[in-house]
Amino acid sequence: MQCQPVNHGPMTIHTTPFKKPSNIPLQVSFDRKELGVILALYGKMVAAGEWRDYGISCLTDLAVFSVFKRTAENPLYRIEKRPKLRNRQGMYSVVGIDGQILKRGHELGAVLKVLERKLIRIVE
Repeated sequence: MQCQPVNHGPMTIHTTPFKKPSNIPLQVSFDRKELGVILALYGKMVAAGEWRDYGISCLTDLAVFSVFKRTAENPLYRIEKRPKLRNRQGMYSVVGIDGQILKRGHELGAVLKVLERKLIRIVE
């Protein structure tokens, strides 16, 4: 990169234009609307006594919202966002404790319905 002189009256300042390195990957995360949908379901499940804790991981290729029954355990479910799969199966998925994908799709609300079924119980 070359320095470009910037003239500020009697003083000249040499600056280098900032260029973001292309080898630094961006971080994937959930936006506010997505977190609102996820946390609404989380609140219902906490009220029902099914879930107790959660964790959020923002990585270079995916974002993960992990749900726990107890803090020291493995997550019961993982809600994942993978933007690279946007044009294929859909970027949202729900993964069970054993790593099996329970539901995958393009819309977060539709994917989370697989977890809302856990709230439906027979009332006697």
